[in-house]
Amino acid sequence: MGRVQGKVAIVTGGASGLGRADGAALAREGARVVLTDIDENAGRDAAAAIGSGVTFMKHDVTSEEDWSRVIADTMDQHGQLDVLVNNAGIVIVATPEDTTLDQFRRANAVMSEGVFLGCRAAIPEMRKSGGGSIINMSSVASHLGYPVFFAYSAAKGAVRAMTKSIAVHCQMVGDKIRCNSIHAGAIDTPMVAKATEAMGIQPNDVVPESVGLGKAEDVANLVLYLASDESSFVNGAELVIDNAISIQ
Repeated sequence: MGRVQGKVAIVTGGASGLGRADGAALAREGARVVLTDIDENAGRDAAAAIGSGVTFMKHDVTSEEDWSRVIADTMDQHGQLDVLVNNAGIVIVATPEDTTLDQFRRANAVMSEGVFLGCRAAIPEMRKSGGGSIINMSSVASHLGYPVFFAYSAAKGAVRAMTKSIAVHCQMVGDKIRCNSIHAGAIDTPMVAKATEAMGIQPNDVVPESVGLGKAEDVANLVLYLASDESSFVNGAELVIDNAISIQ
């Protein structure tokens, strides 16, 4: 217990799936957690279910104004910001030929622009707080070819690249701010279930039987490590968590 005691964390996309699991893990280990999500009802339910030390803020990660408000309100309430988990995401099932421009722009607005806006807004406040850890949720889709998740893969590739630039930037200007990306695959979440349903298959059908599906808590444990001081020398890294599916 207490691995992130005294830290303040913002977790986007916190109403369900990975974000909710991340928030629960951080709160369990002593962090004060701000869950954010565009789904206000589900977000409030998630915060209440996790319990003490967790609050909810409605948040559209594509909105510059929303990011300013969420960061400012977090600083007003807690006086510091130590951890940002850029987790919010969507998935659109469409190949390069089928993807519309609106779909492509929407996916990148949430997962590429949203990460950019979050990092840009968080860095100055983390600097004032003495440093921090930015954790960007990318995907093994940034390493592999997934034609049916074309827009999603493009956005996650951008997250992978931005993470490295942010890590180096913070280091060069003397900030004690680390930035790492998580590349999960084959995780059983509502988003995966929705995507496979759209494809007319079951979640287990997308992975070999020997691999199986991971749990949201598996990823949350990695988030917890990156948020804690245990990972103080881990910076600019891309951490794959997929039970070896990406190397088969």
